[in-house]
Amino acid sequence: MSSDLLDALTALEKQKGISRDVLVEAIEAALVTAYKRNFNQAQNVRVDLNLDKGTMKVYSRKDVVEEVEDDRLQISLEDAQMINPAYELEDIVEQEVTPRDFGRIAAQTAKQVVTQRVREAERGIIYDEYVDREDDIVNGIVERFDARNLYVGLGKVEAVLPVGEQIQTETYQPHDRIKVYITKVERTSRGPQVFVSRTHPGLLRRLFEMEVPEIYDGIVEIKSIAREAGDRSKISVHTNNEEVDPVGSCVGARGARVQTISNELNGEKVDIVEWSEDPIIFVANALSPSKVLDVQVNEEERSTMVVVPDYQLSLAIGKRGQNARLAAKLTGWKIDIKSETDARELGMYPPVFDETVQEQPLEEQAVVYEDDPYIMNDDEEEIDNEPIDLYSDSED
Repeated sequence: MSSDLLDALTALEKQKGISRDVLVEAIEAALVTAYKRNFNQAQNVRVDLNLDKGTMKVYSRKDVVEEVEDDRLQISLEDAQMINPAYELEDIVEQEVTPRDFGRIAAQTAKQVVTQRVREAERGIIYDEYVDREDDIVNGIVERFDARNLYVGLGKVEAVLPVGEQIQTETYQPHDRIKVYITKVERTSRGPQVFVSRTHPGLLRRLFEMEVPEIYDGIVEIKSIAREAGDRSKISVHTNNEEVDPVGSCVGARGARVQTISNELNGEKVDIVEWSEDPIIFVANALSPSKVLDVQVNEEERSTMVVVPDYQLSLAIGKRGQNARLAAKLTGWKIDIKSETDARELGMYPPVFDETVQEQPLEEQAVVYEDDPYIMNDDEEEIDNEPIDLYSDSED
């Protein structure tokens, strides 16, 4: 048995990455429990499992005292010195008490302990692997469904995709390959439990990092993300490199990069805007593709009042207020949108009589091309290939 056990532990050490010493200690502890249970012994014992020699022995352990109160746990100094004259008070005397048929019990116990430890070690390895991948994106295969959740195979573990983390416009079939974002990894009685999402803003961030080398290399930084999964998202980007266009880098040639991400998210539209420290410019950018004539900022309430041309009011607000809502999430500012006519009537926007000035929007806003796939009008139809110059006085 010892030789077979030694071979089995060596194989486990190589295959599962479990130290043989750890398993031996676990088996010895389990054998102590098995000895006390099977032989109705209450004294302190130690099991010595020597796999190299093929021996397995049980030793009782007794404290050396002057007066014995419990002979199962204690031994008198006089009796101890009869065993070995070197014993002194408070020493521990060990005597072999190995039962005859202890080998059979030991073999059964060792098998159970090894099996359990292997299972625990595998769970620990899986947990350690995936807990380090929280907030990361992984590829998975749809395996099965139940009333509430969808289960995605990640290789060594089956992840849970709750219904609230699924894109409502998507339909899933078994064996579909999808990208998911790991939100949480927990230890449970049944092993590590991995929770994933398709709606988390982090999924969009990771997709851009994978698709846009400038973001992966840190040249372009994603400052904020606002997302309504399956429908529309906005991200703000920034770079300190004057030679790099952060928006153009993310859009790609003829919109190839952002289109790839949109396709991965089942056609979700993605607006990319340039971040700015100036809330006036940032809010105006965030409301793209709408033109913005004026932004008035209330620092105390962290709110803004935005004036847009009359004919672009619905575009600025968006369907069901989506464009304005996403812009507010993206910037962190409350946004109240007024048409040019209403703003003038309320005295919030001074009347302008020079037509060339009247059509002049805020400065330093980027030029956005409507033939890019991520820019859509309020009816969600692609617009003619005419560029919208959100800042007509900009040289760009």
